[in-house]
Amino acid sequence: MKLEEIMQTLEELGSEQTKKTFINHGARGPLFGVKVGDLKKLVKHVKKNQDLALALYETGNSDAMYLAGLSVNPKLMTIETLQRWVQKADWYMLAEYTVAGVAAESPFALELAREWMKSDEEMIAVAGWSTYSNYLSITPDEILDLGEIRSLLHQVESTIHSEQNRVRYVMNGFVISVGAYVAELNEEAKSVAEKIGKVHVDVGRTACKVPLATDYIKKIENLNRIGVKRKTCIC
Repeated sequence: MKLEEIMQTLEELGSEQTKKTFINHGARGPLFGVKVGDLKKLVKHVKKNQDLALALYETGNSDAMYLAGLSVNPKLMTIETLQRWVQKADWYMLAEYTVAGVAAESPFALELAREWMKSDEEMIAVAGWSTYSNYLSITPDEILDLGEIRSLLHQVESTIHSEQNRVRYVMNGFVISVGAYVAELNEEAKSVAEKIGKVHVDVGRTACKVPLATDYIKKIENLNRIGVKRKTCIC
């Protein structure tokens, strides 16, 4: 399929109800309102064409941008393209999922995570923390910088409740990721989770809730899946 055909298909798959839902969640730019499940069905038409996937992101249409993230080969992404992507991610689904997932599987995961986490721009900082969390979920522990991760846990403990709205959400997610995927730091993550307690995030006109890190890590422990890595973090 060509770009024009995919955009037409996206328009046909969109619905006003899904569009309204995404807007309630914070979507800002143009979109048709296509369910993620329907986007995943289109991946087979894009996946082997990197240029097409990149072109989808450049449309600025949120549905097309999300589809691009599902379809690109992250190993072929340049750092310049990823920097452009993060600048264009204007709401959390693009920042936390699309950009972060692709960046985490790219050759520049840590470099970009470290840079973006320090940004004063909310969605860029969000992408940074989410990139690092995703990186933890797919990377063998022996490759991880445990000292840096421990330091970031302490940063979360100290600053989470004074951070920007959505940054609080992804910082909480970082604690969960450390507790779930980094076995050696599980106890430290649980300690930080206890100290930060309930994290308050304005989730707009939605029924979404911020997961309690202590409960979430405990649930993974009960499943005996602490330290079990994922094959991919792109979803």
